[in-house]
Parts: sequence; C-alpha cells; structure tokens
Amino acid sequence: MESGDTPASRTGNLTVRLRPVASADLAMFRRFCTEPGLVGLDWAGFRDPGAPARRFAVDGWLGADDGRLVVEVEPERAPAGFVSYLSGCYGGRASYWEIGIVLLPAWRGRGIGWRAQALLCDYLFEHTPAQRVQAGTHPENVAEQRSLEKAGFQLEGVVRACEFRAGRWRDGYLYSRLRDDPSPWDRPAQ
Repeated sequence: MESGDTPASRTGNLTVRLRPVASADLAMFRRFCTEPGLVGLDWAGFRDPGAPARRFAVDGWLGADDGRLVVEVEPERAPAGFVSYLSGCYGGRASYWEIGIVLLPAWRGRGIGWRAQALLCDYLFEHTPAQRVQAGTHPENVAEQRSLEKAGFQLEGVVRACEFRAGRWRDGYLYSRLRDDPSPWDRPAQ
C-alpha cells in the first residue's frame, strides 16, 4: 500500500477496503444496536439506535481518540461491517490503539476479517505515532483468534473477568501487534 492510497487487500475475487463511514451506512450501524446476536458474542443488550447518527453528525466517526471505518468488499462495493479504534495509554506517554471488528454474518468466514484488521493496523501505524495496537477476544471465539494471528497479532495472555456478558463476568484473550512486528503482507499468501 502506498502512502495516500485507500487501504485494500484481495481475497479470492474480492477486494477488501476500508473507507470512512457514509450516511448510507447508518442503517447497518442501527442494526448492530437493535438485532440480538448480529454481533455474535459481543451482544451487550439493546442500544440507542439513534446514537450512531448523532456521532456521525459530530465527526463522521473519525475522532482523534476513537472512530470507525467501514469494511467494504468489492466488486460489490458492499459494506461488510466495520472496524473500530480507541486510544489508550500505558504509563504516561505510551499510547496504543485498541481495535475491534464486526462483520455482517454473510461476510464471515471468507478471509475478510483478518485483512480488514491488518489494513486498520497499517493505517494506524502510518498516520499515528503509536507503537502498539491491541485487540481482545473471547476464549470461545476461535475464528477471531485465528483472524488476529493472520493479521500479525500475537497472543499476550488472559485478562481475567474483563467483560460482563450474558449475566456473568468472563475472561478475555489479549492480542497485540507492535509497529516493528512482521507485516502479514510480507508472509506467504494465506
């Protein structure tokens, strides 16, 4: 990817690209707020379906400390879901990004998720000085664990009782990719 290009990666006959949120994407965002199970294990109950539009009106979901980009699949030019980023800080000035992804069910299991997460890391490393990007997932979400590993992340360990979900506290797995880690694009095709 050259500087200034829209991040993209191919999987089979599909090209995965990240782009800013457009007003037409807000219907998809509302679905994630109101359809139980659409986000898989991350369902945390009903959320305000108007919140995504209010946030979009503020900054188009391109905030300095957090934001979202749409995962678009070509040639359909279809929104497949979105990636998110949130800034954090360890010990003073050691900033990092926490990322996440949610794909619509029709786009899961097709190699889109790991590519989108790798593209987001590349984007954040290119446009911010952060040394670290991290992501959490559920111990039972083996598909996401594989996706993170394909995207160049390494498992750091278990974060105990980090999430309240389905009526109880649950553990999570923490993964990270550092600026100097090998890029997934430098490895043989996956």
